[in-house]
Amino acid sequence: MAASAGAPLEGTRSKLVRTTSRLMQRQGYQATGVKQITREAGVSHGSMYHFFPGGKDELAVAAVRHAEAEFAEMLETALAALPDPADAIELVTARLGEYLQRSEWTDGCPITATALETAGRVPEIEKAVSAAFSTWRELVAVKLIGAGFAEGSAVDLAWTVINTLEGAELAAQVERSIEPLRLAGRHLRLLVDACRP
Repeated sequence: MAASAGAPLEGTRSKLVRTTSRLMQRQGYQATGVKQITREAGVSHGSMYHFFPGGKDELAVAAVRHAEAEFAEMLETALAALPDPADAIELVTARLGEYLQRSEWTDGCPITATALETAGRVPEIEKAVSAAFSTWRELVAVKLIGAGFAEGSAVDLAWTVINTLEGAELAAQVERSIEPLRLAGRHLRLLVDACRP
């Protein structure tokens, strides 16, 4: 009985986190209000403060961590799909393009808007955003190291890959076209090949 009693509560927390993550992805942190979150999640204000006594900031940190894990799963799956890192990174750009098209260009990087709005203003969120980027870079670096790249070179390339993906994804949204991501994938492939040991 205790396990089934706890299930709806966990469901409520998850709904709050997923809803907040999606809203912040589409409209940023500032434009995402508590009333909108609870309304779209279908939960009460009381439930939100039960799970997140720190309010919107605490919920936003959980939402960033959720977005980090979701993108990391997609990134890890794409990187593992092909043995060569240059091929795998190009595949990542293709999958990002497909995802953006399916969302009708609304769902870009899950944390970019939040990162820009909270930098230097909300330390807890800024720390969560920094951790997300670090996780994603580490996944790329591990792929490169596994292919024989020296650790230092792999880490440097991982920074470049993630930074390029961020910019290309934003450009794709603005242009409503996969072309920026296609070009990024092609040039990241050339870069990885040029740096190959």
